[in-house]
Amino acid sequence: MISEDLFFWLRYKDATHFLKCLLNCFTCDRRRGYWTVRLSIDLEHIGCPNESLSVAEAGLMDPWVRAGSRVTLQRRVLRLGKPPRRWKVPCFSESIKRRITEVHVQGRPLNCEAGAKSRFYGEDGEQCGVEQLALQYYAGEGGRWQGVHTESGIWLAIFSLLMWDVLFSDVPNVFRSRFQTAPLDLETDHFYLARQDIIEAQLEKIHNGMAEEILVISWESHVGTACRGISWDRYSLSDLRAAVTCNGGPCLASFCRHLAQDYRNWSSGMPDLLLWRFHGDYRGEAKLVEVKGPRDRLSEQQRACLLLLMDCGFSVEVCKVSPP
Repeated sequence: MISEDLFFWLRYKDATHFLKCLLNCFTCDRRRGYWTVRLSIDLEHIGCPNESLSVAEAGLMDPWVRAGSRVTLQRRVLRLGKPPRRWKVPCFSESIKRRITEVHVQGRPLNCEAGAKSRFYGEDGEQCGVEQLALQYYAGEGGRWQGVHTESGIWLAIFSLLMWDVLFSDVPNVFRSRFQTAPLDLETDHFYLARQDIIEAQLEKIHNGMAEEILVISWESHVGTACRGISWDRYSLSDLRAAVTCNGGPCLASFCRHLAQDYRNWSSGMPDLLLWRFHGDYRGEAKLVEVKGPRDRLSEQQRACLLLLMDCGFSVEVCKVSPP
């Protein structure tokens, strides 16, 4: 009878063999990021830190490893690649170590059960989740912000409205049915490459301050028409206009470019809250907030999105809700 430790070692050994086969057989697959991360972790579990580091480094050279998986591998390289294994500091070290602003909010918990979704009493005495509690905090002592709990939803809606003419442009073989809500290549690299000129022309308009005008025209011209990313009754036009106005053209253009280039990877993992506040009639500021409960932590995809948004110029922070 084998020991429990040996049993798990053999399972990890089998897993590493299987993952190596997958990576060797499927050289162009969106799941290569997950497979590479898993292989690096399993190799470390069976006592092969040098090979684990080599796998992580090779994964960073793989064009199919993106977003959260890429951030995970970068963090593994930094952790495993210390002297004497590696003497040279990777070029991405400073970028991946950037500090994300944190805000701590206290709330009166309703439940403290492990594995259960955290519930709190809100400022009005009603039960609410951590996101609603955070919205109440930001609306009051947190700075009198307005906002919505949105995650990726509002950003995909803004992207579709701003890029409507791009999405439905005349590109061969991407619309096979009149019932399609998006071109067939939207989640592929081909989407940007096949439309690069018109995408960049549209992004230049957005960068130069025309985003609100484009959004309003697109909304009024197409409201009710089925389109990927848009739920017409979920967000009001006024909320969308506020989000576009307060975030500013340069930030929006940069983020829309990333979505156009890699919609599949950047269409998930966005922060929970979008907040805005106006200073006068035409100026404002915005903030994106990821909310975490007492037992939660950032996923690598969420971390990747926050770092990307910082690169795009957005103001981001993490709000941690905890009991007193």
